[in-house]
Parts: sequence; structure tokens; C-alpha cells
Amino acid sequence: MSFDTLIEKIDRRNNPSVIGLDPDTAHIPRHLLDAAIAKRGETLDALAAAAEAFCTGIIDAVCDIVPAVKPQTAFFERLGAPGTATLARVAQYASERGLYVIADAKRGDIGTTAAAYADGFLGSVKVGKQEIFPFRFDSLTVSGYLGSDGLVPFYDAAKKHKKSVFVLVKTSNPSSGELQDLVSDGTKIYERMGALLESLSAKNSGKYGYSPLGAVVGATYPRELYALRRGLPHTFFLIPGYGAQGGGAADVVPAFDKDGRGAIVNSSRGIIAAWKKTGNDGTDFAEAARRAALEMRDDLARARCV
Repeated sequence: MSFDTLIEKIDRRNNPSVIGLDPDTAHIPRHLLDAAIAKRGETLDALAAAAEAFCTGIIDAVCDIVPAVKPQTAFFERLGAPGTATLARVAQYASERGLYVIADAKRGDIGTTAAAYADGFLGSVKVGKQEIFPFRFDSLTVSGYLGSDGLVPFYDAAKKHKKSVFVLVKTSNPSSGELQDLVSDGTKIYERMGALLESLSAKNSGKYGYSPLGAVVGATYPRELYALRRGLPHTFFLIPGYGAQGGGAADVVPAFDKDGRGAIVNSSRGIIAAWKKTGNDGTDFAEAARRAALEMRDDLARARCV
């Protein structure tokens, strides 16, 4: 199972953190943008080139510290064809640097459309006699609130290709409770979603006890995180909300199992935009990201040892 691979990468680095690659123009240092525009003009190609230089610079800086990166596909896709091509290259580069690569795309649909998403992000496409993998992703975030027929195609692709899926369960945004906390027959909607993941895949666990269907559970809701961990023993957690969104290291501790496994914690802006706090012009963006990644690793380690 793919989560076995992720767990082993986490164990080797003793670091359950993932860096979100969100190449928003506001986070890309001016010198990278200026260089790309000077070469390619004021075009989408230039923005895509700057995003690629930024992401690969971050990857080089943190690949020996963290086990995984999480490209947010929206920041690539908004640049059209050049951005999508850049996304593919960034994913491949991260994979070649030994990182587990999670596509943060939050896809969701049913039937053949869901299967097409799953093939594109996790699987392969047949071209004549050739089987071609469009992207080098190990995992994909999915919205499961369409129900089980919106999850099964992703689950099937994950099993077939030894990859994984993270399904939105209790998200970190402030308004998540407007729908996810609604109660039906005495059970909150997000609890039902978690139970659905367990029922679909609990019998297909890897050697560390986790199925290919993981859950996205926000650090900003530690009590809910604790309850979900106890109720979902076979579900690996992806935890957004650490750092810039307000979640702290102590908040994520309940996500881990008795062996200290079972979860990975995301930080995006806190790492990739760390250069904005150095007082420099951004030419030190990679060094700043490395320092921030080390601080996050150590912060999580201290909290887990308390």
C-alpha cells in the first residue's frame, strides 16, 4: 500500500511533515519573476517558469528534511497549458528527489468522470499499446461528499497502482462546521464521512495498519481530531491548518497512533513564504524555507515527546 511507502519515508526522516507547494505569485520572489519575464515576456509561460524555479528551489532545500510535498494544483492550473505542464515537471522532480508527492486537487465526481480523474492523477492512460502515466503523483486529495460512488473509482485506482487518496472529512477552514457539523440521526456529517472511509477499505490495510483511503482533518479542530483518530484506526490523516492557519504542534498530537504514526502535518505559507520575514529581497527564499522546515520538524518532535 502507498501509505506504507509514506510511513517509511516519515520514519527515515523522523519527521511527519509535508510542505505545501502553492506558487501564488504573491509568494514568488521578485527576482524569479523578473528573470522569467525578461526571457519570455509578460506571458503565462513566464509565470509558469517562475513557479517552476520557485518550487524546484524549495524542493532542493527541504528534500533531505521532509518526506513529502503537496503541490496545490490550482496555482498551476490557473496558468493554463503552461501551468499544467509545469505541474507535471514539478511532480516528477519531487519524485526523483525521493519525496512522496500529494496532488492537492480536491477532485470529486461519479462514474466515468471520477474514473478519468483517477486515471489522470493516480493511474495511466492507454495510447495504442502504450500505458502512459500523465503525472508522478503518489496521492490525491478528493472531496467525498458525493457519496461512495464518488469514492470507489479513486479507491480502485489507488489499490491498482499502489497509491493513496486523502478524502476531505473535517476541514480546517472556519466555516467547515456549517455543513460538516450538521447532525443526522445523532451523528455529525463529518463523522459519517470518516466511518464511510473505514467501511470501504478497512479490510485492505497495509503492513502498518492503514488503508489506501486517508482523511483530511484540520489541525484547527483538535478535539474532533482526537475523536476521529480513536474512531478511525485504519485511516491515515493529512492535517492542514498548522502554522499560518492557526494550528499548533500540540493541536496535532492526538492525530498520531500509539506508535507515533498515522498522520502527516502540512505547512504551506509558513515554509514557502518564510523569506518574507528575513528582511531580504527573496534571493534567500530557499535558505529561509529550509530553516522554517527544520523549525517545524523540531516543533512537532517536541510536542510529540511531551
